[in-house]
Amino acid sequence: MGAKQREDLTGKVIIVTGANSGIGKESAVELAAMGATVVMTARSQAKGDAARTEVIERSGSDRVVLGSLDLASFASVRTFAAWFLDEFDRLDVLINNAGLIVDTRRETADGFELMFGTNHLGHFLLTDLLRERLIESAPSRVIVVSSVAHRWALTGLDREDLQCVARFGGSRAYGASKLANVQFAFELSRQLADAGVTVNAVHPGSIHSGFAADGDTGASGLGWWMATFGPYVLRTPRSGAKTQVLLASSTSPRIAGRTGHYWSHGRRWPASRHARSRSEARWLWEESARLVAETP
Repeated sequence: MGAKQREDLTGKVIIVTGANSGIGKESAVELAAMGATVVMTARSQAKGDAARTEVIERSGSDRVVLGSLDLASFASVRTFAAWFLDEFDRLDVLINNAGLIVDTRRETADGFELMFGTNHLGHFLLTDLLRERLIESAPSRVIVVSSVAHRWALTGLDREDLQCVARFGGSRAYGASKLANVQFAFELSRQLADAGVTVNAVHPGSIHSGFAADGDTGASGLGWWMATFGPYVLRTPRSGAKTQVLLASSTSPRIAGRTGHYWSHGRRWPASRHARSRSEARWLWEESARLVAETP
């Protein structure tokens, strides 16, 4: 990303979830360098502090703020949202970037399958809590980081076993959470079509970063593969961040105002058949709202 391509984002406020590593951190660097006030989030205070220091040094900007956010806890999501709304009077871009993949079934603090609960439900609740601020700040943008793995959900979401209680497979559950990301983005884009808020989903590419190699997947399987072969066959985090940075910052007519699309490598691509289904996306939205509402 050369300096000639940088937009001027002075005065803009941008949230990047999961910004302590990988493409989240690279996105924070680029957006801060463009002049935006970047609110980074991290689960770990220590890792978040170290990442914030690095982002400030690399971007040359001190308009970088760290917020504590664990998307696997609705209480944490609510606390972060309340803090943000109290501290900032606008939100120009929300990048729902954080995510994880695990190879054994685990649960969030609220009892949901960990990948579905973190990758989808946590961001669903966060976006809902910040929705009015996004509308007040329009034209504003929401970017949902998904994955080509959404195509792994060949039959769509399992309505009878959404939390993978009866049958769990790491790749299957991860693919379902990524399908949920796209369906959520598309449904939200329809709801906000007349509000001046654009919503798009992104596949960043296969990235060599801390993702899937930071203890989430255990000592074998995908984590081992990423650590061993990742440096040779996967894209760098900086390269992987390009599309979401483009969607967050570009004023080009090719980007600005575009909503309800699935992007990768700087261009639009068709999402899977299930991702494009309005009825399936609407069901997911209503089910997600019910699950959040019924959680104490």
